[in-house]
Amino acid sequence: MIDRIKEMIKEVEEFKADTKEQLEAFRIRILSKKGKVSALFEEFKTVSPELKKEVGAKLNELKIKTQVKLQAFKEKFEHSASTSSSPDTDLTLPPAPIETGTRHPISIVRAEIIDIFSRIGFTVSEGPEIEDDWHNFSALNFPEEHPARDMQDTFFLGKNIALRTHTSSVQVRVMENQEPPIRTISPGRVYRNEAVSARAHCFFHQVEGLYVDKNVSFADLKQTLMFFAKEMFGEATKIRLRPSYFPFTEPSAEMDVSCPFCEQKGCAICKHSGWVEILGCGMVDPAVLDNCKINSKTYNGFAFGMGIERITCIKYQVNDLRLFSENDIRFLDQFKSC
Repeated sequence: MIDRIKEMIKEVEEFKADTKEQLEAFRIRILSKKGKVSALFEEFKTVSPELKKEVGAKLNELKIKTQVKLQAFKEKFEHSASTSSSPDTDLTLPPAPIETGTRHPISIVRAEIIDIFSRIGFTVSEGPEIEDDWHNFSALNFPEEHPARDMQDTFFLGKNIALRTHTSSVQVRVMENQEPPIRTISPGRVYRNEAVSARAHCFFHQVEGLYVDKNVSFADLKQTLMFFAKEMFGEATKIRLRPSYFPFTEPSAEMDVSCPFCEQKGCAICKHSGWVEILGCGMVDPAVLDNCKINSKTYNGFAFGMGIERITCIKYQVNDLRLFSENDIRFLDQFKSC
């Protein structure tokens, strides 16, 4: 048996392969389960005790040398494949251009909104997308029978647990954990149980703002939003505030900006009214402040909220919300210069 092992060691040392197929055939013949080395290890069980040490050492030497030989040829073939050129390759041609990516339009506008408000002292706050009833509804003055609590508007994950329907829940968490003055914006993704269409989606992005301090007035809110509108849409932009209702603000308003496309002459974007609605706002309801352990007799404030998709649609004249989530490269490539 010793002599047969020595002959196989010599065979391994002298082995040469010109192709991967020859190398694989050698591996199967020597190291596979039915190969020569396996057969020798089976035969090793019958070797007398006094010869086991010598025969075992030779067997291990054979196995190691075979593995080393296989690895050497394998690396040789891999190196040759990586450095060789196909006969069909024209090395005089210029390299293929590397396509550059682009930021998503939602990310572009989100960053611009944050930058505008940061210049007038607003910080950025974030919170969880899975919220409890208190932070998403109750603390914000939503009564038990409010329709927003129904399954048709909210994705409930369990009793009193749901995907947040607005980032106002982040504002509640800030007020619970921070003493006034508070000046913050809360960008983030929100969820509504709505049918997906060109004008609505089951998830979208919001930026909500909050300012709480002593002697805050509606005039402060108006001037803040005026500054934002002019920075986002241009110095010639006008705004108007229309009375509205929200559970967490009183008084409440919706804000329109002068149509940036037709200069208020009337077009399809503004439905020939000259105005485009972009956000809701109002003075924080005293009940909301009290719910968050802030003394409403000492402090007051304002809040506002806007959909980032809506701002993006107006800024870039996009007429279908679904384009933002379909990842169509033809659409996204248009924002490379932004």
